[in-house]
Amino acid sequence: MDYKSSLIPDGNAMENLEKQLICPICLEMFTKPVVILPCQHNLCRKCANDIFQAANPYWTNRGGSVSMSGGRFRCPSCRHEVIMDRHGVYGLQRNLLVENIIDIYKQECSSRPLQKGSHPMCKEHEDEKINIYCLTCEVPTCSLCKVFGAHQACEVAPLQNIFQGQKTELSNCISMLVAGNDRVQTIISQLEDSCRVTKENSHQVKEELSQKFDALYAILDEKKSELLQRITQEQEEKLGFIEALILQYREQLEKSTKLVETAIQSLDEPGGATFLLSAKQLIKSIVEASKGCQLGKTEQGFENMDYFTLDLEHIAEALRAIDFGTDEDEEEFIEDEEDLEEGVSTEEKEGENSTFLCPCAISDRSVRLYVLGGGIIILVLPSFCTPEVCRFAHVCDQG
Repeated sequence: MDYKSSLIPDGNAMENLEKQLICPICLEMFTKPVVILPCQHNLCRKCANDIFQAANPYWTNRGGSVSMSGGRFRCPSCRHEVIMDRHGVYGLQRNLLVENIIDIYKQECSSRPLQKGSHPMCKEHEDEKINIYCLTCEVPTCSLCKVFGAHQACEVAPLQNIFQGQKTELSNCISMLVAGNDRVQTIISQLEDSCRVTKENSHQVKEELSQKFDALYAILDEKKSELLQRITQEQEEKLGFIEALILQYREQLEKSTKLVETAIQSLDEPGGATFLLSAKQLIKSIVEASKGCQLGKTEQGFENMDYFTLDLEHIAEALRAIDFGTDEDEEEFIEDEEDLEEGVSTEEKEGENSTFLCPCAISDRSVRLYVLGGGIIILVLPSFCTPEVCRFAHVCDQG
């Protein structure tokens, strides 16, 4: 059996084989040399070089001596990224099997007679093949149309010339489109990276914010524990004092009870001499016991623990008014410091709504004086802010 005839099938199978031998760039049968990409798709080397140059405009090869490294482009069939070395497309392997199949296919096609209907025919002249191109109307036509038909006054050219030109133009458009797709894919990758970095940064900021708030919670818990401990200590001291008084009064009550019993027994003595021997001492003991009843007492409101009550509403309002991390707050803080350094008085700000920092709390941004229409409202002042050191301290009671 002949190897070539067994390799090339007949009929529609030939057409299917021809489709497999079409370059996805120039849309023609592969032109040797044919290179195979890492993704196993094939391209004409010239077409591969065209899309490579379009994707890497600053890369030169074969004597241009500009690039010392390779470039990259995407396979037009599967969009797989092909990374080249410094040799460019000349570093790709040739697909000799495909080249041999193309040679055998062309030989087989040249030995076969042209099938009827394989060449398009003119609609006006059914027996005439389309063999020229009307440049005026931009349509292919036949010679009879030029001589006798609708294209007598038109300018025409050989079909093959226009065919090659338009195929070249289409190939260039495909190369441009492929290069444009590569750029779009690059932008998509950059945007995807931007999304990823945004998520990572957001997660990091959330973690840092949680840690800072946890630190604030820890401070509040510490202060809460200290205050609860002080309340418990105060409670124990007061209870100890009261329980000691109770013990003293019980001892006094017990002594008084015994004296009462002794006195009653003395009253029951029938003899006057016996009674008189003990009555004087007994009366003296009762008088002394009556004087001893004046033991210590608790003061009025001794049980009260209200002095441990905290009014934190002003702090809560200050926290609600905080706008974290805005540029406007940063600029406002800087302006406040400049106003204080320049000695701006409240009269100069009268009629305006402004915000100042207490000079004693320049280092503490949470402590602010609010000047509204010339009147000062204090939210919080440092504990060390006194009239001797700060001209704002006198308004503490006005807050």
